[in-house]
Amino acid sequence: MNLPPKLVATSHSHQLTMRDFLKYTFATLLGLLIFLGLSIGGILSLVMMIASRDTGLAVKNKSVLTFDLAMNISDAQRDSSTLEKALSDDETETITLRAALDAINQASNDPRIVGLYLYSSTDIGGGAGFATLKEVREALQRFRATGKQIVAYDVNWREREYYLASVANTIALNPIGTLEINGFSSETMFFAGALKKFGVGVQVTRVGKYKSAVEPFLLTKRSPENRQQTETLLGDLWNDFLTATGKDRKLKVQQLQTISDNQGILMPDEALKLRLVDRLAYLDEIVTDLKKLTDEDDEAKSFRQMSLKAYARVAEETLEQKRSSGETIAVVYVEGDIVNGQGSSGQVGGDRLAKQLRQLRQDEDIKAVVLRVNSPGGSVAASEIIQREVILTRKVKPLVVSMGAVAASGGYWISTYSDRIFAEPNTITGSIGVFGILPNFQALANNNGITWDSVKTGRLADTFSLSRPKNAQELALIQKAVDKYYDHFLTKVAESRKLAKSKVAEIAQGRVWSGRRAKQLGLVDEFGGLQDAIRDAAKRAKLGDNWRIEEYPKARSLEERIFDKLAGEQVFGKPSLSNPLDNELRKLQEDLAVLKAMNDPLGVYVRLPFNFRID
Repeated sequence: MNLPPKLVATSHSHQLTMRDFLKYTFATLLGLLIFLGLSIGGILSLVMMIASRDTGLAVKNKSVLTFDLAMNISDAQRDSSTLEKALSDDETETITLRAALDAINQASNDPRIVGLYLYSSTDIGGGAGFATLKEVREALQRFRATGKQIVAYDVNWREREYYLASVANTIALNPIGTLEINGFSSETMFFAGALKKFGVGVQVTRVGKYKSAVEPFLLTKRSPENRQQTETLLGDLWNDFLTATGKDRKLKVQQLQTISDNQGILMPDEALKLRLVDRLAYLDEIVTDLKKLTDEDDEAKSFRQMSLKAYARVAEETLEQKRSSGETIAVVYVEGDIVNGQGSSGQVGGDRLAKQLRQLRQDEDIKAVVLRVNSPGGSVAASEIIQREVILTRKVKPLVVSMGAVAASGGYWISTYSDRIFAEPNTITGSIGVFGILPNFQALANNNGITWDSVKTGRLADTFSLSRPKNAQELALIQKAVDKYYDHFLTKVAESRKLAKSKVAEIAQGRVWSGRRAKQLGLVDEFGGLQDAIRDAAKRAKLGDNWRIEEYPKARSLEERIFDKLAGEQVFGKPSLSNPLDNELRKLQEDLAVLKAMNDPLGVYVRLPFNFRID
């Protein structure tokens, strides 16, 4: 594992010890204060006073901005204070997309920043999709265009990190490392055999021959239609990768494809010969070069630097000073599965988001709304509730949609009636289709001596019972609902996108499209990222250049997090190292979490294949 330069002489275990020290010290202090009779409110006030102390960030002249590619880039804001991080068990570094973009853009024009260093502190890459990375990549290109140097170094380059690193003036690879450029794959886990073995029955209702979300419960491999759409989608995303990296490395797409097909995993000398990297070097050699760039002497331990996350705070303060107007654009993050009700952390609760949109619509200080959608969809009922508020909000003020890595099915449903839809060419979207999934545990229970006896006042009273399969009449009723919702979906898309309904029916069928093809089909309006959508919203609201941004939903307050800690809430972080078994177990946990999120009142969903991944 290659460490960032400033930690070369500091072990990871030492960092953990310091984290534990802070945690235990705070716990001891908390216990002492309680023993002395100080109220919880008083303790929280004291903690807030400590946490709110501004330590100040000074950017030194001739500094290098350091960007850890292992850092997760999220849409919505998460932990915001040093104290919170010290109290949390989650060691994953996270930065929001907007903060990352603002920091890189600000650094491009900051004379104190002379370069940018890309590296990876762990073998687990960030969780951002390629559409998100594309926005970051474009910001890096703007940084390089100013004449400032970008240096990238890693022991093992993989496609996701290399996609950003390919912008660099110098790409370095450790002499014992590798470079992976073997293509994208999507491997789906199928449960049909296991469900049959354990006695779990699954019945489905669906519309759209490409609506493959139910296949893992019915089949042992992809259907021909699902394979076709997945091949097309991966091909589009892979072609974007080859085109982008090839342009910056001055290599043709076909050259890269040949390398991918014939070699895939390159040894250092091969990567250098094929011009995928510029030099082979050890970390200390890269640090020496960066010390020269920052005019540090040979005796200095490292080069003068500031992390992207720290510099983002500087950029935020600068932008706040420039944009002091009361006229505000609200950026609302729709990130995660769309579920009925309030939803929990990592989910989009239909009622919760609808309430948020109502409040923004009624707030006269909010002049425009940008909906940043990064969701595979979910509940039909929740999607409809959200969409209604989108329609009402747009009647009062501009509402623009920015699609992230995934904005499909329910994620597309809620986007359609906006003033403008922005997407990246490698955004995953479409999936206009509907399905219902109906499990039952009759065989599993019976095999273990469990039986049910039902009393009912009508033939259909226990339709949604999990104790038995649905009969033909019940399946027909549920299919009727699915058909109705699908027609409703088609009508809405046709009306909002000004397309013939027959045309929408052709491109729907539950098929997943890349952003590039979606634009050709009329499903999105324009290529662009979050900042493009924000600028468009400002223009529609006639705000000029003097406006500010408010982000929603707001991150939980420090008091709320402390109360969670006192209540014994456990926060699980990602492991610092990966292994194949942990990876597969993690995938299974993610799949089961999605199943738990399926809470639509009628069991009907507009969602992507629930375990669709790109590796």
